Amino acid sequence: MTKRTVALLGGTAMWLVGAAANAQELNALVWCDHTDDALIKPFEEEFGVTVNVREYEGTGAALALLEQSRPGDWDVLVIDGIDVFRAVESGLLAPLPDDQLPTADFFPEIVMAENNTLDGVTYAVTEKFGYNTISYNSEKVDPADMQDLSTVWSDKYAERISIYDYYLPVMGLAAIAEGVATADIDAKSLDTIGPVLSQMRSSAASVAGVVAAQTALATGEVDIVVGGGEWLTAVLAEEQPELTWTIPDQGAVRWTQSIGVLADSEQPDLALEFVKYIVSPEGQARLATSACFWGMPANSAAGEILNDDQKSVLRWDDQTDYLARTQLYPAPDADLDVEMQDLWLDTLSQ
Repeated sequence: MTKRTVALLGGTAMWLVGAAANAQELNALVWCDHTDDALIKPFEEEFGVTVNVREYEGTGAALALLEQSRPGDWDVLVIDGIDVFRAVESGLLAPLPDDQLPTADFFPEIVMAENNTLDGVTYAVTEKFGYNTISYNSEKVDPADMQDLSTVWSDKYAERISIYDYYLPVMGLAAIAEGVATADIDAKSLDTIGPVLSQMRSSAASVAGVVAAQTALATGEVDIVVGGGEWLTAVLAEEQPELTWTIPDQGAVRWTQSIGVLADSEQPDLALEFVKYIVSPEGQARLATSACFWGMPANSAAGEILNDDQKSVLRWDDQTDYLARTQLYPAPDADLDVEMQDLWLDTLSQ
C-alpha cells in the first residue's frame, strides 16, 4: 500500500467527485447480486461512468483471478465476510476511511469489526447478510418438522431434499444440530459432524449450487433445501408463496458479505464512492432486493426505503430474534479447513 493510495482514499469529497467525473470505467469483482442494473445504473448515471462487473462464486476463485490479473485491473471486491482476512493478509485491500462509512446505522451485530478490521484499520465493510438454514415447500412438507434439524434430513424426507453445495454453512448446520457451536468446531468435532453429514447425504436427492437448488425447489424436484434461506426463496415469493424458509429451534448459520477497495486500484477515489453508494440507504435497498438473490441490508436505514411487502419477505420485524438465535459461519484455520474440505468431499462421494 503506497502513501499515495492512502492519501487518495482519505482525500476531500470535492477531490473525490472531481476525479470520479473524469474516470470512465470501474471494474468490480462481485457476487451475482451486484450485477442487477437496478443497483448499478443509478451509480453510473450519478458519476457518468461505466461499472464493469464480473461475477464469481467462492473466495478461492476470486483470489485466483486477482492473482492472474495485472495490477490495476480491478477496483472493487465483494467477498464473504469470513474471508476478508485472507484478502487483507494477501495485501489485496486498501484501508477505508471509517468516518465516511455509515456503520452507526448498521444492525449492531452486522458491523463485524472483528472481520473487517485489522490492527485498528478498516479494510472492508459489511453490506448484506442473511441465513443458511432450511428452505421448503410448505404445501409438501409439515412445517412443524422443519423446526427440528434432525427431522429435516431424517428418513421421513428421504430423496426429497437437496443440500446446498458449500461445506462451511452445511457443516455449521450439522454442528448446530449436535449442539456444537460453529465457533467451537475443531478437528475433534468432525467426528461428531461426520455421521450427521452422512445421514444428510443418504437422504438427499441432490447436492446443488445456488441456481440448481433454487430450480429444484421451484419445480418440485425436491421439497427441502438444506442450507437454503431467504436468499433462495425470496425472489420466488410473489409467484410461489408456498416456498418459504425458517430458523429451526436449534438455530442456523448466518452469512455476511463485505465490500472493499482493491489496493492496486488505479482510481481508488471512484472505487470508494462506489463502496459508499452500496452501503448508503438507497444502495442497500436495491442490493437487498437484487434480482439474483435477496438478503438483509447491513444498513438498517434501508428500512425507510423498502416497502412493506419487501420488508415482509425479508422478515424485517423478526431480525432481532433471528440474529440472537443464529451463529456465524465456521472460521477454520488453514489446517482445519483442509480437514473440513476432505470430510465434505468424502460425504459427497457417498
